[in-house]
Amino acid sequence: MQEQTPYQLIGGEASVLRLCASFYELMNTVPQFATIRALHPSDLQSSRDKLFMFLSGWLGGPDLYVQNIGQPMLRRRHLPFAIGESERDQWVACMVLAMEAIGIDEELRQQLSQSFFRTADFMRNQPA
Repeated sequence: MQEQTPYQLIGGEASVLRLCASFYELMNTVPQFATIRALHPSDLQSSRDKLFMFLSGWLGGPDLYVQNIGQPMLRRRHLPFAIGESERDQWVACMVLAMEAIGIDEELRQQLSQSFFRTADFMRNQPA
């Protein structure tokens, strides 16, 4: 029997869309996330779309980012932005709140939080 992917476990496309919408709504409105909000354009739609496409494949669903944009090359794409521990921690905290907001199971949320932290930590390009 095939194990379900995180994409399937959280509810597929509809849930990934909700996760991205929640993430950017929180980033846009919660003062705690002002630093990472400032790294984004005023209109967040393109950022939301790219995160949705990336997360779709990253979570084990359709690899939409690769199909539509190409290889993610996350670190390279984030090099123009100063990302240190504070930005990493804000991004992860925002994602954890977004996962809570859409009702992702606590055990899966903890596993994904660890994976998100490792990925966000890889984006750091500023000294500690």
